[in-house]
Amino acid sequence: MSESKQPLSDFDGLPSSKPIDVQELAAEEKWLDEQASRPAYKRAFAFLRKGGPGYLQSALTLGGGTAATMLFAGAAFGYGLLWVAPVSMVLGIIMMSAIAHQTLSTGLRPYAAMRRFAGPVFAYGFAGGAVLSSIIWHFAQYSLGAAVIADMGDAAGVDISNAVAGALILAVAIAWSFLYGRAGKAITIFENSLKVLVWGIVACFGLVVFKTGIADPKALASGLIPFQFPESVNGVSATTVVIGGLAAAVGANMLFLYPYTLLARGWGRKHRQLAQFDLLAGMLLPYLLATALMCIATANAFYYGELEFSGTRLSPVEAAQALASVVGDGLGRWIFNLGILGMAVSSIILQMVCCGFVATEVFGTKFGSAKYRLACLIPAPGVLGAILWTDIALWVAVPTTLLCGFMLPIAYLGLIKLQFNKKYLGEDRPQGAKATAWVGGMIFSTLTLTVFLVWYAITKGPEFFEQLS
Repeated sequence: MSESKQPLSDFDGLPSSKPIDVQELAAEEKWLDEQASRPAYKRAFAFLRKGGPGYLQSALTLGGGTAATMLFAGAAFGYGLLWVAPVSMVLGIIMMSAIAHQTLSTGLRPYAAMRRFAGPVFAYGFAGGAVLSSIIWHFAQYSLGAAVIADMGDAAGVDISNAVAGALILAVAIAWSFLYGRAGKAITIFENSLKVLVWGIVACFGLVVFKTGIADPKALASGLIPFQFPESVNGVSATTVVIGGLAAAVGANMLFLYPYTLLARGWGRKHRQLAQFDLLAGMLLPYLLATALMCIATANAFYYGELEFSGTRLSPVEAAQALASVVGDGLGRWIFNLGILGMAVSSIILQMVCCGFVATEVFGTKFGSAKYRLACLIPAPGVLGAILWTDIALWVAVPTTLLCGFMLPIAYLGLIKLQFNKKYLGEDRPQGAKATAWVGGMIFSTLTLTVFLVWYAITKGPEFFEQLS
């Protein structure tokens, strides 16, 4: 594969449900030129209506790991860990904005750029981290998905074993991952339905918060102060939840796929400001809203309420009780289960697509070929999670998310190296105070995640694996 800049017509990027229209793209670039001279607030409203890949990223990151982390944060520690989600996403946004700037400035495919300008070690770490995190995450996603399918069957009076539920999810995931990028209308319906499911569960948590109010306003304000660690509750360690939250906001596979979604839209240098704004309005704000509501709602129901918190054995059924008092036991149970199932299945499919797409970059495998499809099946053994982790379906998402966090630092270091590389970015390399702040933020993000992960591995390693066994 060539590592040089390619024209849009030759770029076979991340599958998109909407093919690039050259005339439409030219009109969009003209529109962007017009926005540059407008006042900042008017430009912001215009960008907000435009939308972009950032919103899709918010739908992806609102997966099982995020949901489980915030559910346990609220149920075990009340409002004490509300700071985790904002800090995690801000650190992630810094890195996402850097890779967006690099990709849109140069037009180079990220893996090729990493290999050429940062070195093979960082490139293979970038791609390998995406694959390994997809494999590891698969186990937890199947555990979550199978648990809620079994519970939905129970609600309907049908006995569905976790093994059968896992097999059903696997069959659906294989079908969709093989079709992804080839059935435009079907993909659009699929992605929109996932958004409805995810925001449906967020709306229900919002309704719980509206009805129950804020149990302790002072505790709420205090919970927004970063880097505080309450004592463990019923076997749930605040440190595990915190580091799991740091790792859940931006996954290695998500970091790998994001810049290709930009290239698949045909975006270039003129889209850089739109991409930065899109990350804030389309990814950061929805994520903060969703996680805050999840944490506050479960805190009101469990920590400050009458529901009993069972620790790491908290099941999806118990978590659904947080909705029952407001939207009804039957409806609340179904909405919660559908939301968790949507999060899990969408993550499984996109993790499979990620593995297939890594193969196209690393080995030059043709998209849609038999080898590409075999690569999509690399994380499929994760279906065993539906059988191995039946009794800790929610909690297992937290430590496995933490484990996936170890895949991020090497990619982060590669991005930092690229941000400094004048040969790569040329005149587009950030300079002055902005560059110092930006690179400083990237280094701080990398150090924060790395130090926490290494410290946790040294001090809590045995306990971590005991929870998974």
